[in-house]
Amino acid sequence: MTQATNDEPIYDPRLRPKDIGVAVIAVLCLLGGWLLMQATTTRTRSFQSDAAPITFAYPAGWNAIETPENVLLRVADPGTVSAFKTTLTVESRLLDPASPPTLQTLLDRRVEERQALPSYHFLAEAETEVDGARAMVSEYAYVVQPIDEPRRAALPVVVHAREYIIVAADQTYYVTLAAPEGEYAPARAQLDRMIASLKVQ
Repeated sequence: MTQATNDEPIYDPRLRPKDIGVAVIAVLCLLGGWLLMQATTTRTRSFQSDAAPITFAYPAGWNAIETPENVLLRVADPGTVSAFKTTLTVESRLLDPASPPTLQTLLDRRVEERQALPSYHFLAEAETEVDGARAMVSEYAYVVQPIDEPRRAALPVVVHAREYIIVAADQTYYVTLAAPEGEYAPARAQLDRMIASLKVQ
């Protein structure tokens, strides 16, 4: 029994220019998609308040949330892969310039306020500067139940938060980012860019 042999080449070199063309188009499409994603994720919106002399840039795709008194801005990232959305909150409070509290005192007050959060745990603190103003940065964690409705499954979420307390003239600013623990690293990078753009007068 003999087996027929096929002497034709497996790959026809004459097809190489077409294959290269297809590969180039595929690479260009991937590059275009990446550039579009970068343009979308790096677009920013400027924030400026009549209530306090503070300006900074935050991601344009983040959605505004209803804010209580003393809160200048509250926005959330709708792209967060969690029932708890990454949230940025900016608060402002007046100071008595004749006897301003120390940064440590301001931080201690915030820690006392945060004690009411479920499973609150203080992580770290450090003094820094923001736009030449004295500041204290701290980190803490807590647990939140983002969907608290009967018969609706929703696991609690561990939240990692980073807060800047900034003292400028007669104002104290509290810039707080809270994100699900698994998404804290990219959220922290976003916060770093926002703080770098922040200006106080």
